[in-house]
Parts: sequence; C-alpha cells; structure tokens
Amino acid sequence: MSLRMPDFRIEGKRALVTGAGRGIGLAIARAFAAAGAEVTLCARSAAEIEAAAEELRAAGHQAEALALDVTDIAGFAATVAELPAFDIFVNNAGTNRPKPFAEVSEADYDAVMGLNLKGAMFSAQAVTRRMVAAGKAGSVINMSSQMGQVGAADRTLYCASKWAIEGFTKALSIELGTHSIRVNTICPTYIETPLTRPYFEDPSFKAAVLSKIKLGRLGQVDDITGAALFLASDASALMTGSALMLDGGWTAD
Repeated sequence: MSLRMPDFRIEGKRALVTGAGRGIGLAIARAFAAAGAEVTLCARSAAEIEAAAEELRAAGHQAEALALDVTDIAGFAATVAELPAFDIFVNNAGTNRPKPFAEVSEADYDAVMGLNLKGAMFSAQAVTRRMVAAGKAGSVINMSSQMGQVGAADRTLYCASKWAIEGFTKALSIELGTHSIRVNTICPTYIETPLTRPYFEDPSFKAAVLSKIKLGRLGQVDDITGAALFLASDASALMTGSALMLDGGWTAD
C-alpha cells in the first residue's frame, strides 16, 4: 500500500505578506521564500522591506518589496488590481495600544481598529477580488491572536479587533469556499518582536504572561512559520474558517 504524504510545497506560488518589515511578517516572508515561493513583502517602511527583499534575493530566492500602507484603502486596492493574482495572502499588518479601558481614546480606537480590522478587511477584499477574477484557488491567512479567543486586562481594544477578525474570517470562508479560496487565522500567544519586546521589560508583566503559557516560555517568530507554511500549502487543503492556536496552552483553561 502506498503512503500519500502531506504536500507542504509552495514552490512557484505567489505570496503577499503585509507587515513584512519586521517580526512575524518578516519571518513568514523568509520562510516562504526559502520554500520556493515568489514573495512580495509589503509594509509602509520602504527601506526595511527593500533591505529584506534584497537579502532574500542575495540568498537566491525570489522576493520583491511593495511599499504600501494597508490603511490607504484606495491606494492598496488600486495597486493590487494591477498586479498578477496572488496564491497566498498573509494578512499580518497590525498594532496594539494596551491601556486600561477607562483611558482608551478615540484616537487609540481609530489607530488599532483602522489597521487591525479595517485595513485587514479591505486588503483581503483587494487580494481576493483579484484571486476570484483570475479563477485562482488560494489561501488567505489572517493574523489573529489568542486574544481573539479570550479577554485580558488592558487589552479591550486589541481583543475587540481580533475577535472581529475571527468572525470576519469565518464569514469570508463561507463566501469564498465555492472559489476554492481558503481563509483561516493564526492565533499566537505573546511572541517576542520589536512591537512586544518593551512590554517584557516589566518583570511583573513578564511573570504574569509566563504563568498563563503552559509551555513556560514566550513565543519566537520561528514558532509561527511552520503553521503559516501549513496553511499556505495543500497540506491544509480541507481547512477553512478555522483558527490555528499557537498559544503555548494559554487558552486551554
């Protein structure tokens, strides 16, 4: 009897990763490029993503930089409409402004929801519109969080944005299923990145976080790349509308 192994290959696939200048987005872009994908790194920080793309090209991989702000809804859509359709979209750009709810301002709301929800929704619209028009099956990976499954003090705004992304993902997976476009989320715990590293300078905060992570350590960006490769590839061909938890056991209780 022959054994059919899962197909994790993404060689020759076109992948767009937003928020790819640093942290999780950059790690995923590097992993996809190493796996043979044609990767487009997208972020507002033109110098960062061009340097990252050049680093990947120097290593023999296919990579391009695309300096775009996903909160520029019209500009992002117009640019994507002129590009060949992508096979893989990692909807990763995001931010956070942690503070007690009583201190959350309208400016905080606009910044977090504008990027984490509005930017994510309309960038997905632009990319999947091209996929559908081209008749291309594909995979959309929305970067969510364990905070899209639970709540936490000082994270009301962030939780609201990520719970919304979970609902958006489920609804979009229903709409796009007939087009063979899968839509899923990755839900990490606290990952050490340039965005989160300052939080852990507070020993009490770090201790509180580690007390909730059953594996007893903070996540690293490389902890995310395997899950992203799984969702991008045919190894997850029957998975859509689902959340992939990479939370070290945070939500287990």
